[in-house]
Amino acid sequence: MRFLYLLAVYCAAPVLSCWYLWRGLRERSYWGHFSERFGFGALRPPQGVWLHAVSVGEVQACAPLVIALGRRHPQLALTVTTVTPTGAARARALFGELAEVRYLPYDLPGAVWRFFERVQPRLAVIFETELWPNLYRECARRRVPLVLASARISARSLSRYRRVGSLFRDTLSQVTLLAAQGPEDAERFRALGARPASTRVIGNIKFDFRLPADIAPRAARLREQYARTRPLWVAGSTHGGDEQQAVLAAARRVREVHPDALLVIAPRHPPRFAEVAQALAQAGVSFVRRSQGADEPAAARCEVLLLDSLGELLDFYAAADVAFVGGSLLKVGGHNLLEPAALGVPILTGPHNFNNVEVARLLIGRGAAEVVHNCGELGTRVSALLADAGARARMGAQGRAAVEANRGALAKLMTLLEPLLEGV
Repeated sequence: MRFLYLLAVYCAAPVLSCWYLWRGLRERSYWGHFSERFGFGALRPPQGVWLHAVSVGEVQACAPLVIALGRRHPQLALTVTTVTPTGAARARALFGELAEVRYLPYDLPGAVWRFFERVQPRLAVIFETELWPNLYRECARRRVPLVLASARISARSLSRYRRVGSLFRDTLSQVTLLAAQGPEDAERFRALGARPASTRVIGNIKFDFRLPADIAPRAARLREQYARTRPLWVAGSTHGGDEQQAVLAAARRVREVHPDALLVIAPRHPPRFAEVAQALAQAGVSFVRRSQGADEPAAARCEVLLLDSLGELLDFYAAADVAFVGGSLLKVGGHNLLEPAALGVPILTGPHNFNNVEVARLLIGRGAAEVVHNCGELGTRVSALLADAGARARMGAQGRAAVEANRGALAKLMTLLEPLLEGV
């Protein structure tokens, strides 16, 4: 099985490289630091901690741990790896000089060896569900303790991994500590081959994020700039195709009831900014782009604000009356529901939240979020909530309470990590 895996990754690496280079024609960030994907890059001081977060959501999740490590162990060199340019950009914005940010190499033996030679980690912490056989094998060969933090695995992923069972049983056997989000996740990892003695349940570290201290004034400035006297709702982390059409159709329905309502639409992936702008123009929708600055008369009249900038979605959630979180009307799996919940903003989401099952179940059960299945339901519920300040306040309060009640995973994780950090 290992031979077949190696054959697959050697065949996949050139194809994936060509894809990254092709994407770079539209978004040059895909070309930056490209050699790191083959394990090259600058040397790091030894005796450090390496943390891996695949993309934006995982980078947000690992932020509390990176900050806690930096405060408690300032002598440690911290390296954060990611896979996507948006994840790397978010990590650099969050961590600044606290951690070096670079790309994770392809899971090729040579690339992995070069990566370890340059980073020289003494502890590896990988977030959520990233199982790379060669990477894990190199950790074991170099006797680097490997931690899976806030680990989760869906029933669907478990079924897929079990088809090549022996490979991933061997992979999980290299894990020093598996800190699962919930009991179901822990049980699935054990079924896949994780050692019961090294598996713990700590909760979801995503609950431990802290809002910026100045989030309220930042939100107030945005509201003053774009929607001083208008209802404002946000469609965050949206995807193309049917979901994009559903959001635009819902916006038309909302404006039938609230003619001055403003929709802020934030596409999940930067390469789609131009695509969404074109779709808005073709639909005859009046819109402005956030990246083009504030033309106050145009902003006051427009139907849609296209959020084509990075790192500002949280601020717009804070300024919103209602938030729809995308990737959920399609079978993408949903995105971060906790940010609007922590801000006290009522949440609407589609039915597909298998990337965040426990979080979605919690917020829906507490009445902080509601499920909509199509553009009609989305438009109807946004309109109803914009008209009912009391309902918005109740949903928002439930969201805040749910987030506060579920904090604590970071403290549990740090307790488990401290003995490993003593070795570092």
